[in-house]
Amino acid sequence: QVQLVESGGGLVQPGGSLRLSCAASGFTFRSSYMSWVRQAPGKGLEWVSGINTGGSSTSYADSVKGRFTISRDNAKNTLYLQMNNLKPEDTALYSCARNIYATFRRNDYDYWGQGTQVTVSS
Repeated sequence: QVQLVESGGGLVQPGGSLRLSCAASGFTFRSSYMSWVRQAPGKGLEWVSGINTGGSSTSYADSVKGRFTISRDNAKNTLYLQMNNLKPEDTALYSCARNIYATFRRNDYDYWGQGTQVTVSS
């Protein structure tokens, strides 16, 4: 079955960095666009970043542009999110998700992981 397992979250001070990983299994990872999404307490689900199948094209929410970098290693079936200059407003549960469509125009997902908690606080 499709499985997405996130790791790398934790508590970090403002301005710090974290690298999240998502281990994928149960499907042909290299054939799927992937995304990172997040949900803060009391907030709705927010799309953070997306990446195409080969990793040559990426897209970011305005709130994280210039600070976060999405990447993937198809040989390892792993998705990454490098998070730099973290801010308290980045605090959320971060999940990776498999995009249904091979385009950035439609961010709809059919599978996502349970997430890893990122807390940015001094």
